[in-house]
Amino acid sequence: VQLQASGGGLVKAEGSLRLSCGTSGRIWNSLIMGWFRQPPGKEREFVAAVSRNGGTTSYGASVKGRFTISRDNDKKTVDLQINTLKPEDTAVYYCAASSKIGVVKETALEYEFWGQGTQVTVSS
Repeated sequence: VQLQASGGGLVKAEGSLRLSCGTSGRIWNSLIMGWFRQPPGKEREFVAAVSRNGGTTSYGASVKGRFTISRDNDKKTVDLQINTLKPEDTAVYYCAASSKIGVVKETALEYEFWGQGTQVTVSS
């Protein structure tokens, strides 16, 4: 499964951004999708995840209420809408996919497939 993330950029604090991740893989509907981020000099952290049918979502504590994950199984894409951006949201954002049993996954080790990352930089 090859994942391609896009949509990053330089944004002012309080602004919004929409990240998108797509794949050409045939097993899209069997994959749990997630977003992670890695701030400069820090560990990769969980941002959000969505179940195979899009009916269940999960968010990291620092983004809950500001970020929204969604997926379109016809287009084979997963989006991350980011609102009210803060400088601490600056990071490389990665989309990831998991074929493992479960509804959503919140740990990086449970994802087998990763996109290349897209940089989000928030200026104050």
